Amino acid sequence: MTVEKKVPEIRFKEFSEQWQSLSLDKITDVYDGTHQTPTYTNNGVMFLSAENIRTLTSQKFISEKAFKEEFKVYPQKNDVLMTRIGDVGTANVVETDDDKAYYVTLALLKYKQLSPYFLKSSIASPYVQKDIWLRTLHIAFPKKINMNEIKQVNVNCPTNSKESDKIGNYFQKLDNLIKQHQKKHDKLSNIKKAMLEKMFPKQGETIPEIRFKGFSGEWEESNLEKCTDLLTGNPFNSKEFTSEGFFLVRGMNVKRGYLDSSPDISEFWPSSKGLERYLLEPEDIVVQMDGALIGKSYAKIKSINLPAILVQRVTRIRCSEVNSEFIYQYIQKDFLKHISGIKTETAVPHLSLHDIRAFSIFLPEIEEQNSIGSYFQKLDALINQHQQQINKLNNIKQACPVCQPKPEPVDFKITSK
Repeated sequence: MTVEKKVPEIRFKEFSEQWQSLSLDKITDVYDGTHQTPTYTNNGVMFLSAENIRTLTSQKFISEKAFKEEFKVYPQKNDVLMTRIGDVGTANVVETDDDKAYYVTLALLKYKQLSPYFLKSSIASPYVQKDIWLRTLHIAFPKKINMNEIKQVNVNCPTNSKESDKIGNYFQKLDNLIKQHQKKHDKLSNIKKAMLEKMFPKQGETIPEIRFKGFSGEWEESNLEKCTDLLTGNPFNSKEFTSEGFFLVRGMNVKRGYLDSSPDISEFWPSSKGLERYLLEPEDIVVQMDGALIGKSYAKIKSINLPAILVQRVTRIRCSEVNSEFIYQYIQKDFLKHISGIKTETAVPHLSLHDIRAFSIFLPEIEEQNSIGSYFQKLDALINQHQQQINKLNNIKQACPVCQPKPEPVDFKITSK
């Protein structure tokens, strides 16, 4: 006969015992938050709900008196909070002993002996997420998982608590690295947002608030029709697409700041014959003209995107007399404002080429354009570096099977004496 052997695919070398599957109520004490909407105060005890799960910080507070009356059990250091209404099954570890109140949208998993960071990572694993999904009331609005179902969610656990501690520490370090890169990413993104406002003229003005040393004078008003070459793509009615060749840049491929060439949405054409005018070049800017994300979906062509052909309902902006990076950053700053009052609100919102041509910009001398473009290009590169590290670390975290024991058959024979 056979039995299933519960061991992770990868584990620390000093451990060899089988794991066991236990319900959450066996390894934690499970509570839910207050069902009453509290009376908020300007300060006091922080009040958490499902929307705060990522940071476990909130700008909502209740009074000390209300906290003592309502919360006999509350989150403390090493407890785990998990979302249970709306967003279901996202967990985080409480890392301080500061008093915290919490709403019914969160479940409190009280620390016993199992590493809280191991538990957090286990809850995020496909094995536990599937169990949570099966126990969730999807017909409810918003969807939710009841407390008695949370208690029965199964988690694979090592029998040796030292192993869970070691695994927990590993994932804690990964999470801390992700947080560090996210913090730097967010800081740089905020700097960029502020500098876009200060290094380009505000509405009704012709001089920016901040300039590089050596530049002065008013900027000259213009628009995209005057200073760039605009072209909409070629309509493709044929279904004779190929799996390789010339990448067809369609609206669905244009995202905010990049081209998405994922296999499930990408199509190719075998030749550029007869389509030469639609070939894209490095530094071209492409803007989506249809869909809910128009005004937000634009990208700059890089050599890795080529060879590529422009398709209908996407506009190509080519800069020969102006700095393309300068124009690209100007689009990020003001294009959404420009189209907010002119886009056609139909079943599928869309822009016309005329709408894009009319986008108003102010131009300094080319040397100042170059300096501004270079500054933002370097800033974007730093932001992208941190995003790539975040993606890499998240992929490592998701791919690591240390919290996901893989059942393996073990044969043994019963012999008679």
